[in-house]
Amino acid sequence: MKSQKWLSINFFTFFFTWGVFMPYWTGYLTNAKGLSVTSASIVMGAGMLARAFSTFVLFPKATGLFSMQRVLRLLALFSFAAIVLYIPFNSFYSLLAITVTFSLIYPNLLPAMESSASILMQKDKIHYGKSRSFGSVGFMVALLFIGGVTAIWDEQAILWTMLGALAVIMITYSKPMPASLSELPHQVTKDNTGNWKNLFTSKQFIVILILTILIQGSHASYNNYGFIYLQDIGVNSLYIGIVLNVAVIFEIVFFLFADKLFSNKKVSWMLLLAGIGATIRWISIYLFPSVWIFILTQVLHSVSFGIAHYAFIQYISRTLDKSLIPAAQGIYAALSMSLSSAFLTFVGGYLYDVEPRLAFLGMAFCTIPAIVILLLSRKKYAY
Repeated sequence: MKSQKWLSINFFTFFFTWGVFMPYWTGYLTNAKGLSVTSASIVMGAGMLARAFSTFVLFPKATGLFSMQRVLRLLALFSFAAIVLYIPFNSFYSLLAITVTFSLIYPNLLPAMESSASILMQKDKIHYGKSRSFGSVGFMVALLFIGGVTAIWDEQAILWTMLGALAVIMITYSKPMPASLSELPHQVTKDNTGNWKNLFTSKQFIVILILTILIQGSHASYNNYGFIYLQDIGVNSLYIGIVLNVAVIFEIVFFLFADKLFSNKKVSWMLLLAGIGATIRWISIYLFPSVWIFILTQVLHSVSFGIAHYAFIQYISRTLDKSLIPAAQGIYAALSMSLSSAFLTFVGGYLYDVEPRLAFLGMAFCTIPAIVILLLSRKKYAY
């Protein structure tokens, strides 16, 4: 199989599982396993802490010891084995232990796929955007599929869909992979160990990191409670997948035109736009408990998530030495995309039990400080 086709297929299958796990797993824990929203938020938050640790520590160590081909196969095998454990267990503590275990393994498939794409871009000259678009399609298909199967059956279908999709990934990874993915890793040099220090001693990088932690972390309530919130305001499960897909569609459209629209814009300007967009998004959901307002706020996903992510990628590509970029990506993935969401999932779960809309308003208390920091620091650090 050609490298381009292999990558496209595997982006699709992985992001299909991501589209099941990210938006629907809290709903699975509350509806199929009987956990309260607070208990489910503790379970998911602990899983995100495990995810942050594994992507920050375990994944780099694994890729330093094994070829990417072997890493992918081991991750798929252990992810499938871990998720099978959900079938017989129902207690809070057992689900907590299973989710932490699963989160130490499964989320590493994301950096593994992205790293595989980077290798294939260098070695086999594949087109990243062409294959990555299949991942977005996979995510959209998952949202629609879960919306349909939960409407016909119940939330237990979420687990069986995830099991089936991970089985498909395990089978496809057992097939021959592009030869460049079988190459053993180069030995890490001592110079690379100083990359973390170089980044964390840069005040400009620290400010950018704090801003992405606040803005990206504010998506915690949306990612974990968006599904059950739509159920609470009376949206049929069949249509929830369609509603959630609106955000994905606008995210795809944004990334298609991002280079043309934003490649020459200042990073501070982009982050300010993302912070304002996120603030409007969360406050609107709080003020107007309507599915139509929720759908309108989905359009802002391209701003709150898309522009913030694009701004960080632009920042590291414009200002950092090439040797620092992998370390910066690892820090961003662990802190801005995992650890902040883990902490705010706990907060959001508590607020959701008090009043569902408060879970979204609480996220605005992250984005408003981000706007203030931007206004105070962008001239001083000139980013």
